[in-house]
Amino acid sequence: MLVLGLLMLFGSVTTGYSRQADTSLADIEFTEIKPDSGTKDSVTATVVTKAKDSAAAPVADADKALLKKEEKQSLTGIFIAGFIGGLAALLMPCIFPMLPLTVSFFTKGSQTKGKAVSRAMFYGFSIIVIYVVLGLLVTVLFGADALNSLSTNGIFNFLFFILLLIFAISFLGAFEITLPSSWVNKMDANSDKGGLAGLFFMAGTLALVSFSCTGPIIGTLLVQAATSGALLGPAIGMFGFSFALAIPFALFAMFPSWLSALPKSGGWLNSVKVVLGFLELALAMKFLSNVDLAYHWNWFDREVFLVLWIVIFGLMGIYLLGKLKFSHDSPVNFISVPRLLIAIIVLSFTVYMIPGLWGAPLRSVSAFLPPQATQDFDLYTATLTGNSSGPAEKHKEGPHKYADIFHAPLNLNVFFDYEEGMAYAKEVNKPVMIDFTGHACVNCRKMEANVWPDKSVFSKLNNDYVIIQLYVDDKTELAEKEKFKSKFSGKAINTIGNKWSDFQAARFNSNSQPFYVLLGHDGQLLSPPTGANYNAEEYLEFLNNGLKTFHK
Repeated sequence: MLVLGLLMLFGSVTTGYSRQADTSLADIEFTEIKPDSGTKDSVTATVVTKAKDSAAAPVADADKALLKKEEKQSLTGIFIAGFIGGLAALLMPCIFPMLPLTVSFFTKGSQTKGKAVSRAMFYGFSIIVIYVVLGLLVTVLFGADALNSLSTNGIFNFLFFILLLIFAISFLGAFEITLPSSWVNKMDANSDKGGLAGLFFMAGTLALVSFSCTGPIIGTLLVQAATSGALLGPAIGMFGFSFALAIPFALFAMFPSWLSALPKSGGWLNSVKVVLGFLELALAMKFLSNVDLAYHWNWFDREVFLVLWIVIFGLMGIYLLGKLKFSHDSPVNFISVPRLLIAIIVLSFTVYMIPGLWGAPLRSVSAFLPPQATQDFDLYTATLTGNSSGPAEKHKEGPHKYADIFHAPLNLNVFFDYEEGMAYAKEVNKPVMIDFTGHACVNCRKMEANVWPDKSVFSKLNNDYVIIQLYVDDKTELAEKEKFKSKFSGKAINTIGNKWSDFQAARFNSNSQPFYVLLGHDGQLLSPPTGANYNAEEYLEFLNNGLKTFHK
């Protein structure tokens, strides 16, 4: 049932992570930007900025509220993911058999039940302290700014892919990740000391001995928490993990009779480990996809990604049915009812993804998939406009700038350059919607797959707005004449992603994605910007408010 819960919460929790992908403003000092047409920083310089402009206040206020809300949601998601990871760790072969042994030590070594409970609670508290300190060390060693940049850094995303791949192979039984035995022996020797110090070192021994099972879970959790961009993400994740890990020791010390209700150790523990290995393998594919999109390798289009996931989850379902075995697996003489139910869910999910090979939107997992526009054979997008080529209303003849490297979502006519899009909006007398987006932005893909296809929303975007999509994490080098040193941050702007990320932070005091901004021809706001909003009616109201202001 725990594995079932993991599968059901896999999407929602990871989406929670992505809400904070690149929202830290700790390293930004906001200053007034003076227009200067003589500099190479043409984008920032040409935007109308006024220190006391009445439209500027809503930007800052709305953005601060948005960032605060996103940070709260992100940390909550990280804690939930950590807690689920801790529950999964309890079912690992390195930890589950230790539960009755450890609890028996507390109950038999204490004269009273109260003392046993207090010792067990301190033991659990020690577990929490050890893992939270580990999470804090990640923040201290890398720093808030570094953690914030990890979510869109191609090199780190590739390293995370390799790391998760190693973890998955380890869980599948190829090898075990262990710490040096000298560390374990030294910690175990200190645990023989009496009193609270001995209990603390016992908790440390548990952490070290169980590392071969918990290491991949902790590593995955730290990777996700670090790339969330939240400063306290790693610490909150480790708190959730250790809290779930510590609860059983305190509970079983309080109620020793519950131990008899625990299932006996056996091959089923290894099955849990293998299933988690399949899940880690699937998650690793997402990090590789991020790199592929950012650097335009074009290896990992939507079909390739889906084929890999279909095979991974299909093999997981076959494994749960006992038809696929690894060398370290115990014989499966019969299939238990819970195992059968989980296999049915996994195989049903596998079948659900198959129509995606022909363009089905797969909205429940769309946030993890490459953009729909990377689909080579797409029968779905054409149904939105009633034709298979071009948008319903063709705004401009000829290709747009950067159209050869970016894909317009839903066959919409999208500009990928701010100045080009603003010039055309003025020509056709239409308002502009700037979509600050990113290749690694999970919520951006979810908005494009779940909200934008709504008939009313799609009609507004296609017919009433000029859309400008600006990718803040793209690694394509700018032409030499377009490179410049930012007057806002003082950094060298060498890539398309640098250019639009700097523009977003300088003009709108934000660097979160997705970030939707409605502008008039003069660059002035039509309504406060918004982030991801999965309610199509509310998003439509946001677009309608911008149109009303524009026409006034």
